[in-house]
Parts: sequence; structure tokens; C-alpha cells
Amino acid sequence: MPSHLPGIASGRLAPDEYAANFLDIHPPLDHHQAVVEADRCYFCYDAPCVKACPTSIDIPLFIRQIMTDNPIGSAETILSQNILGGMCARVCPTETLCEEACVREEAEGKPVKIGLLQRYATDVLMEEQGEQPFARAPSTGKRVAVVGAGPAGLAAAHRLAMHGHDVVIYDARPKAGGLNEYGIAAYKAPDDFAQKEVDFVLSIGGITVEHGKAIGRDVELSDLRKGYDAVFLGMGLAGVNALGLENEDLAGVADAVDYIAELRQATDLSTLPVGARVVVVGGGMTAIDVAVQSKRLGARDVTVVYRRGQEKMGASGYEQDLAQTDGVVIRHNAKPSRLLTEDGRVAAIEFEETMEDGGRLVGTGVTFTLPADTVFKAIGQTLVPAALNGSAETIALDGGKIRVDDERRTTLPGVWAGGDCAATGEDLTVAAVADGRIAAESIHRALSSVAA
Repeated sequence: MPSHLPGIASGRLAPDEYAANFLDIHPPLDHHQAVVEADRCYFCYDAPCVKACPTSIDIPLFIRQIMTDNPIGSAETILSQNILGGMCARVCPTETLCEEACVREEAEGKPVKIGLLQRYATDVLMEEQGEQPFARAPSTGKRVAVVGAGPAGLAAAHRLAMHGHDVVIYDARPKAGGLNEYGIAAYKAPDDFAQKEVDFVLSIGGITVEHGKAIGRDVELSDLRKGYDAVFLGMGLAGVNALGLENEDLAGVADAVDYIAELRQATDLSTLPVGARVVVVGGGMTAIDVAVQSKRLGARDVTVVYRRGQEKMGASGYEQDLAQTDGVVIRHNAKPSRLLTEDGRVAAIEFEETMEDGGRLVGTGVTFTLPADTVFKAIGQTLVPAALNGSAETIALDGGKIRVDDERRTTLPGVWAGGDCAATGEDLTVAAVADGRIAAESIHRALSSVAA
């Protein structure tokens, strides 16, 4: 974001304030705290928390292993289902997944802290053992191309390597990790944890990462299909939804995902420009993340505006509460209608209040204006299908994403897909990991059948 614009500046805070504002938002449990918390689990038969976990981790088992002072075994239980269990413990909305399903939540309104227990176990393994708990099978001689080094791609690559297949990951960015590295709030994964976890995953061997290689630009799907025994697409979403307003390319109007990526890669947060008056358009996790981080960088006024009611927001109630605790204002039932300019830059944004009429969103004609040095677009990302269709055959889409079946197979033979780019219905890190694992097992079965 340009710092020369009026109202946008860096260095708004003292150095110690930046450090304090971007500390780990969820301090980890120590050994005693973990054992005490684990003792709260009822170890339910047919546990509802397991059903609520997209990766189907055996939660009662890993908690029992913590309680019996076996955190390494606990971590192995977690990682056998979710190789990115460390990051998922930090960023998953457990309050709407496993913890919401916890029987203690229903009975007492205070679930077992499953996410923090998962983090405790995986941290112990990574810090004390520091090596893979899984061995690579003998080489099968089969080669698989994975597009995208995000959660789905890494999970697929790891599981394929476990089965003895050779994997080459093509990723557009200079670092692996996808949204774990570039797209989540910095205070959720400090101390370069995303890269530590990437190194941990890749240490199984048999996986090569080609950085700076984007599909449709540097590599073609048709060539990958010819050169490899199977292809997994997990490149996420490269397009950005537009506000649909005139002058949307004004200085001061920015993409929230790009700004979060810039923040995540900054070595000195005091050099990162931020507006004094920030307006965020959107209602999902990205909207909340960019709003909270703007506030923690020193923005004076930060407002999130969402077009529907609070109950429809993609961000969890916990994340909304966090934003408001930090001083972010959240307004509902309003959609952007006009950008107001001054000297070639954004000066304010006008909204029209909305209402639902039979499930359909309609404008009421009532408007209000919010002054803004910066307007962040956080209304979702889109697939760029042109990057995929460089071959004679085209890949089928469903709702703007890649159509897949239950095994994450696409309509193109030999091609699987998962994560945000696939039409699986969930845009969560843990769901992407599940997609990668499911696809890898399907690929392995397919390659084993060919070999037989």
C-alpha cells in the first residue's frame, strides 16, 4: 500500500507496541495445564467431536494420551489424520467445529479446549522429537505433480510420499505454505511457524518443490498430464471478487488478501503503511483478519461492513468478538454503492442499507457514508479457469470451482483437486488438508491398480 497518500502512514506505534500487538493470540498450555484440561474429557463413545472434525482425528484417543503423559503418541494420532495438525490447532475455528460439538459445551457452555490440547501435543513432538513420525515406503517409480504448496497440496504430497510415490509440487510463490504462510493473521502463527511446519512435512523425503511456477503461466495442465502418472490441483483461488463500483482502481482501494500477505512477509511491522480510517467490505475471516491487524498497526478507526445480518457472517462469533474487543466496529445489512474521491484517491465510501425479502437481498434506498483513507476488499476470491484449460479438453466447473467427486477426482482422467479451488463446500484449512489426504489415497489406489 502506498505510504505517500494522505492519511496513510507507517510507524504509527512505538516498537514495543508492535511487538505486544502481534504476540501469539493463544498462549500455549504448559504440561500441567494440558493434563488438567485433558482430564475434563468424557472420552465419549462415538464422540461427536470426531464427527465434527473434517479430518476425523480420534480426539478422545489423543486427549487420553496427553492425560497419560504420552504427548508424542498423542501427536502421532493427530498427524496420522492431519499432517498440518500444528497449524490447524492455531487457525481452525474449533469453536464452530469440534468444540461446538463437545458434550461439555452443551452441558456447561465450556467445552474441552481441544484446539489448545492439539497444539500442545504437536508442539511437543516438533520441538522435542523434531523429526517425522512417518516413514516413506519403498519407491513405486510413479510420479505425481501437485499444483500448489498450500494445505491441500502439502497434505496430498505428504501422503503420496508415504506411499512411495515421487512428488513434484509447483507453486507460484517464493515460499511454500499457501494461505498458512501468506493469508492468515500474523498473531495466529508467530515465530515463523508456517515455514517450520512446511519443513517438517517435507522432511519425509520424495517431495520436490518448484517455486515461482504458476499453472497457466509457467506450466500447463496438458503437459503435466503427459509428464506425470497423476496430477493433483490445489492451487487455491487467484482471482479477487470486485466491488463492482466505478473507480475501483483508485489509490487507497486494496485487496485484503494482498495486504495480509505483505504484512506476513514484513520483517519490520513499523515500516508497513496503514490508513488512519480503514473500511473493510466483507464478512468472512479475511475481513476480520485485515481489520484487526489494521487496528493493531495503529489505524484510528476501523469499520467492517457486511451486506447481510450478523448470523450470516462467515467469520465465527469468537473472531467477531475479538475484532470488537480490539476496537473494530462491525456494521451489518449494508452494501457498497459508491466510492467518493478526492485528488485521485479514495476519500470515503457510500453504503446502501439492505434487507432480506424472501431470502433475496434488496436495497432499501437508505444510504450512509464512511470516511476512509483505505478501503479493503474482502468479499472472496475466485478461480481463474483459463489457467487450467490449456489442453484440448476442458475441466468441468461447479459454481465457479473445480467439480470433484467424493474421491476428489475431476472430470479429466488422471486429475484430482482439493482445497479452495475445488467445489467441496468448505473453505477451511482443515478441510483442505482432508481434501489432500482423500485425493492422495484415491491417487494411490489408482496407481496401484495400474501397477498391478
